[in-house]
Amino acid sequence: MSSTASIETTTSTSHILDNPAWAALTGPHAHFAERVGRAARYPADVAGFHAITDNDDPRAWADLAALVGPGGAASVRGVDEAPDGWEIVRSGQGVQFVDTGLRAEPDPEAVLLGPADVPEILDLVARTEPGPYLPRTVELGTYLGIRHEGRLIALAGERLHPPGWTEISAVCTDPDHRGRGLATRLVRAVAAGIKERGDHPFLHAAANNTNAIRLYESIGFTLRARTLFSLIRRTGPTVAADPRESAADPEETA
Repeated sequence: MSSTASIETTTSTSHILDNPAWAALTGPHAHFAERVGRAARYPADVAGFHAITDNDDPRAWADLAALVGPGGAASVRGVDEAPDGWEIVRSGQGVQFVDTGLRAEPDPEAVLLGPADVPEILDLVARTEPGPYLPRTVELGTYLGIRHEGRLIALAGERLHPPGWTEISAVCTDPDHRGRGLATRLVRAVAAGIKERGDHPFLHAAANNTNAIRLYESIGFTLRARTLFSLIRRTGPTVAADPRESAADPEETA
């Protein structure tokens, strides 16, 4: 979507994927979380996602203000009007897909990628622009790649991890090697690992990325939700967070 930091918010918690970053940061990815009460984020070199419990809760916005500091910015999900003390810089539409018929299977050519591969991953991401990828994003889950003559030419992996779900992300192929089905093979291979541990695959895309959307629908993903992503910046003073809210509240860690 954007190379800036991002924040997931929701006005409803009827489904865990309504607020996947919050569910991940207070669940399987809690060991990554930097948290102030009702707001949380990943470290800046891991992922750009921030999250709050409820975008209608002033206490959550106060905690977010304390977390990002004066002038702090993030890409906000589901907010089309800036709360007091914030301004929207720009917005874009996004879509969320869930697996309803994907054939998941390992790929014999897919290789596991790790920290030593990060320079190559960042180079491929810079040339293909699948979305934000940072030096420690590889720590969020399994990343698989395909090489040609030793060079990384295709990539896909795991990002957000709400309980019971895992997001497939960073799906990209070198322009010189497109049209060979490499992205499909890697999505299926990553999904095989996700399903093997009992989770369900899901993913996000920009609403105007018609090629990616066509691919995902053709291999068994179904549109679940449309949402608005906005770059939002803190303009007001930081409000001190309530120290009683600094510990996790079991009722807010859905």
